[in-house]
Amino acid sequence: MPSIHRAAALAALLTFTSVAAQSQAPNEVQSQGAGLATAPAEYRTVPREYRLDGVVEAVNRTTVSAQTQGQVQEILYDVDDYVEKDAVVARIKDTEHRARVAQAAADMKSAAAQLEQAREEHSRVKGLYEKRNVSDSTMDQATADLASAQAALEAATARLEQAQEQLEYTQVRAPYSGIVTHRHVQVGEITSPGQPVMSGISLEELRVIVDVPQSVIPAVRSGGTARVYLPDGKSIETQEITIFPFADMDSNTFKVRVDLPVATRTLFPGMYVKTGFVVGERSELTIPKEAVVYRSEVTGVYVVSQASQIQFRQVRLGRALDDAFVVLSGLTQGEQVAMDPIAAGVALKGQAAERHEAGGEKHDG
Repeated sequence: MPSIHRAAALAALLTFTSVAAQSQAPNEVQSQGAGLATAPAEYRTVPREYRLDGVVEAVNRTTVSAQTQGQVQEILYDVDDYVEKDAVVARIKDTEHRARVAQAAADMKSAAAQLEQAREEHSRVKGLYEKRNVSDSTMDQATADLASAQAALEAATARLEQAQEQLEYTQVRAPYSGIVTHRHVQVGEITSPGQPVMSGISLEELRVIVDVPQSVIPAVRSGGTARVYLPDGKSIETQEITIFPFADMDSNTFKVRVDLPVATRTLFPGMYVKTGFVVGERSELTIPKEAVVYRSEVTGVYVVSQASQIQFRQVRLGRALDDAFVVLSGLTQGEQVAMDPIAAGVALKGQAAERHEAGGEKHDG
């Protein structure tokens, strides 16, 4: 009889333990998501953009031309080479120009000697003239000779400067730092003033050219802000906007120039980029960028309910803001999304495991 009572007591204890485990299972599931940091999907006022395709171009685009005549002796850079400002990109044979500089220098020395002789003669004649020993015509002649010698020296100096400048032109220099895009001459060719030698662009200063429809121009003028979207997903906001004062007759569009900050990386002339012009404001549903999860071609978030239940939900996102994404579908205002998707994924697996265990225990009971 005592053994029967012990068996009944043991069966009652097992039944109570099973019921307690089933009653505590939901609370344990909820605790998996209770410690997650969350943020609400909420509406915020964001700029309303009108997006168009733009073309990147370099502000500095130059074709360096020869400024003197001569044979091309050396070309120091080729296409796609980077050139520092004032670096010599090509040299023209300078034998003749050096000879002209030497001749001009000799002429200047001769003119300087003649001027010195004229000054001494003028001083001598002036002393005699003051003593009334020479006539007025002799004095006038000495003064004219001095002025002529001075003018001859000035002319010789000018010829020397011109010859030196022509000698300097035999070294073709880059007007700014940039990359070579075309080479127009070969070694051995005879160049003449104005003939193209090399073309290049600078990547330090870039801008975007956009054709904006006529109907949008008033909003662009009043907004005064543009956002250029880079290939890496980032964006640049700028207020350096220039609207051309005339429209294209065929397309009824205005050309708009958007200047980019100096040394903008990842952009090169000729690239197409999305350019958004601020044309107003509107309220958009947004979530923090940290909450978004990318799984292959699926974009989603971990939604945490008031009962700390976790659910992975696919969402469709709109444009990116500085710290958030615009949500087009998949969420409603006020829903909480996990800020740490990795931790939320681990908690979701824990919830699933606990549900499975709770279901198994209930089935066994």
